[in-house]
Amino acid sequence: MTTKTQTAVRFSDLGLSQKMLSILERQNFSVPTPIQHKCIPLALEGRDIVGIAQTGTGKTLAFGLPMIERLARHRGQALILMPTRELALQVDEVLQKIGRQIGLKTAVVIGGASSHQQLQMLRRNPHVVVSTPGRLIDHLQQKNYSLRNVNIIILDEADRMLDIGFAPQLKQILSVAPTERQTMLFSATMPGAIAQIAAGHMKTPMRIEVAPSGTPAENIDQKIFITSKEQKMQLLDKMLTDNSGTALIFARTKFGAKKIAANLNAMKYRAAEIHSNRSLAQRKEALGGFKSGKYRVLVATDIAARGIDVNDIAMVINFDLPDNPEDYVHRIGRTGRAGNSGQAISFATPAEKFDIRQIERLIRRPIPVIGLPVLPERRVSFQETDRGQSRGNGGYARGGNHNFGGRSNGFKRRSASKRRHGGHQFSPFMRRESYDHS
Repeated sequence: MTTKTQTAVRFSDLGLSQKMLSILERQNFSVPTPIQHKCIPLALEGRDIVGIAQTGTGKTLAFGLPMIERLARHRGQALILMPTRELALQVDEVLQKIGRQIGLKTAVVIGGASSHQQLQMLRRNPHVVVSTPGRLIDHLQQKNYSLRNVNIIILDEADRMLDIGFAPQLKQILSVAPTERQTMLFSATMPGAIAQIAAGHMKTPMRIEVAPSGTPAENIDQKIFITSKEQKMQLLDKMLTDNSGTALIFARTKFGAKKIAANLNAMKYRAAEIHSNRSLAQRKEALGGFKSGKYRVLVATDIAARGIDVNDIAMVINFDLPDNPEDYVHRIGRTGRAGNSGQAISFATPAEKFDIRQIERLIRRPIPVIGLPVLPERRVSFQETDRGQSRGNGGYARGGNHNFGGRSNGFKRRSASKRRHGGHQFSPFMRRESYDHS
């Protein structure tokens, strides 16, 4: 029996320039994550890539580092497409940390911000545009921006973009972009629609999969409580009392998120809410306050599941189970990041047992069901957390009995249409912008 001594791969082994390695060293990056290790050398060669990896695995640097290197070597421009405003801003923030020292110019083109301000940024000929598909098409149609110099296109969180109906826009953008380009697509799952995009708009892409689709991080402790809808707020109070650290709570609806946050603040927890009904300023304040510690609890809908990039979230609580099993993986991926451990706690009603089995089938493991603890007395008169729109039990606080999603055979699915579907001198320029409505 022989034993092999394995030496950890370092960024210096991946073909990056010395200048880039110096930047990474100053920011204490030395050992790449698996997706970075596998993607960077191929991306530096200009290969098209389909990367399958969960959120929190370091995908931004996996495509960002080789993108910046290739722009510096070969000129041109890059376009990064994201599903939400929050993700676009966070990707831009990461790129700026790496690229500002070599004069990388970026522009974030998303809804909820001044179109005039975005136009001014586009006129400055940025090296990288980070955008949501809808707002990008607006600027293309108004001839504020052209794809003629774009030689790198990156589709990040591609499955989420398809899931919320961006398939037609993605196909439109890819069809008018220069054919001589490098295309990189990253996704947590690999539905058929993504395979179609890869086949129709990419050149013999290399598939890189660092974990099977639907695989959650190993360092997340998952558990489920079976409870009535009326007891959910008391159970939430118990979880927050018994566990320290920050908590991200997922609600199914915007109305539900608002009421949960109101109840938590009435119980003297520091809570904020984030969903598509909130204004740009409110969303930025909520997320910034959660990151800084101003708020211990952030209540969100699924639209924010992939837009919250905070490394030290101690606990994710699914106050409501998600509308489809894949979103469970994305939700709990907000904890257990950067090597930290985390907890993922789900509340389910007795009518949702089939939906639990669907999640377990996706993640290929059972989730322990924990007996209900002794619940605290109500500290406030709880507000309703939905208007009878709950799938499983006729609403959170009132309503008759009916099945999950109005039917008994599994997760609510979205409509079929949504399922299908120049030289630069680097010079300093940094900016920050807003969010696209979701």
